[in-house]
Amino acid sequence: MRIARFTTGDSPRYGILEDGSTDIVVLKGDPLFMPVNATGERVDLDSVRLLSPVIPRSKVVGVGRNYAAHAAEMGNEVPELPLLFLKPNTAVTGPDDPIVVPDYADEVEHEAELAVVVSRMAKNVPADKAADYVLGYTVANDVTARAAQRADVTWTRGKAFDTSCPTGPFLSVGLDVSDLAVRAWVDGELRQDGRTSQMVHTVPELLAYASTIFTLLPGDIILTGTPAGVGPVRPGQRVEVEVEGIGRFGNNVVKR
Repeated sequence: MRIARFTTGDSPRYGILEDGSTDIVVLKGDPLFMPVNATGERVDLDSVRLLSPVIPRSKVVGVGRNYAAHAAEMGNEVPELPLLFLKPNTAVTGPDDPIVVPDYADEVEHEAELAVVVSRMAKNVPADKAADYVLGYTVANDVTARAAQRADVTWTRGKAFDTSCPTGPFLSVGLDVSDLAVRAWVDGELRQDGRTSQMVHTVPELLAYASTIFTLLPGDIILTGTPAGVGPVRPGQRVEVEVEGIGRFGNNVVKR
């Protein structure tokens, strides 16, 4: 099952997109906080504007160097423990919204990733119970101002600017994410083509580890790292990201 957050020009609504259908079954409320209950209305997928499937009430948890080939292409070793960083919820944007490059960012790169959406409060969760805290999965682009990331002691300027975390196009529930393709294109050119099976730390391990550091809240997003092939995106270009079984979406890059 895939959940869409969308608008037809009014307030955001939620709906279910059934396999093989182009109709969205409209829901009565946010499935993160209430049982799935249809209104009886259906809308055509082509008639709506898709939004980010979730806007975290709290945070986005990023994971660095979780694919060995990506760590190698950046000249880094794979850390023994997951390397975590945070993005604020103001970084999250949706399909077809612009990625706005800040004035200080002269070297911006794409990072296609599988993203995990947390379903309920989680603290000190064992890895074998992590699935009980997952609402579903979506696709994210961990847009990075690389020069700022290299220059600073922390990764805040490089990772946390507004629009640096496009997500979409749907939230997939009940998906087996152990071996899915993760891809990125820039102006139609394939740049990244990896698989989630190449992760150093698995989704359950990442959720469990993050929950030992801070409490995860409903709607929090955990990015799971990016495969090799990251590269530059410049104003005027379009970057698209995809995770197999969830979907593909894109954003145009503009300069502030």
